Amino acid sequence: MSGARLEFENPIEDAISKIKFSPESNNLLIASWDSYLRLYNVETSSLILKLYNRAAALLDCCFENESTSYTSDSDGFIQRYDLNAGTVDRIGRHDDVATSVLYSCDKGEVISTGLDEKIKFWDTRLAQSLVLSTDSGAAARCITVNGNNLVVCVDASMHIYDLRHLDRPFQSYESQVEVPIRCVTSVPFSTAGYAVGSVDGQVALDFPNTACSSEMKYTFRCHPKSMKGRLDGACINAIEFTPGGSGTFVTGDNEGYVISWNAKSRRRLFELPRYSNSVASLAFNHTGELLAVASSHTYQEAKEKQEAPEVYIHKF
Repeated sequence: MSGARLEFENPIEDAISKIKFSPESNNLLIASWDSYLRLYNVETSSLILKLYNRAAALLDCCFENESTSYTSDSDGFIQRYDLNAGTVDRIGRHDDVATSVLYSCDKGEVISTGLDEKIKFWDTRLAQSLVLSTDSGAAARCITVNGNNLVVCVDASMHIYDLRHLDRPFQSYESQVEVPIRCVTSVPFSTAGYAVGSVDGQVALDFPNTACSSEMKYTFRCHPKSMKGRLDGACINAIEFTPGGSGTFVTGDNEGYVISWNAKSRRRLFELPRYSNSVASLAFNHTGELLAVASSHTYQEAKEKQEAPEVYIHKF
């Protein structure tokens, strides 16, 4: 497996919050705290587009398709980007920091969360985009969608909504990690499987209400350390599965480690050389042949190095 740094003509001046590959190409979207959204062609290491978004940090990003993307911003706005025309417009706003954004292909809607304790659903085809706003009960910091199921993580709790009936979650339970959840992703080989990463280095895989629940459900620590008589570890910032059903996924943490695991065999596969910064975000391309790693400070810990953020591309 080879790896190379993505060359930037001008350095990114602040922390990277999220990276995402395009759904059908090797173009990489980079959202950062310097208020710019960048689109790179990783094959040529060239900048395709760079769009400025006022003086607001971009905290999350997602694709609708090859030409349309969205961000959630520190000033509460949810923004839409036309990547062909190079234009930006607002689709709506939270009353506080907008923490997460994703696009549901099944519903054709944008879903966002914020520190205002709201989950908002937007249909950008309508003049009045806001379809529904519902309470999350507390500040929600990460979400994922798997078919018609939306998972909203609040502290150490997971709330699952049916996108067809959104008045309340149909299932709520405490995660196995028992401490605040930092990231969540859907398991591609299950219609109801989820993986979460915690602030103390735990990763939990859960398959609620499925036949494989008892066999597949488990929790482990990526880099366990003994602190004050108990096991602890670095915050898990990202979990990404390879496309398809192999069960292989990678984790990235605040100490700069990227580790590959297999969910089905419960085995650790390999570890990449440690990065100098935290691993802020991870992304596989649509074929699973490329893994992008964002090495960047995250503003989570005072001891984090604040070197210039970098993006590395590994080829499998």
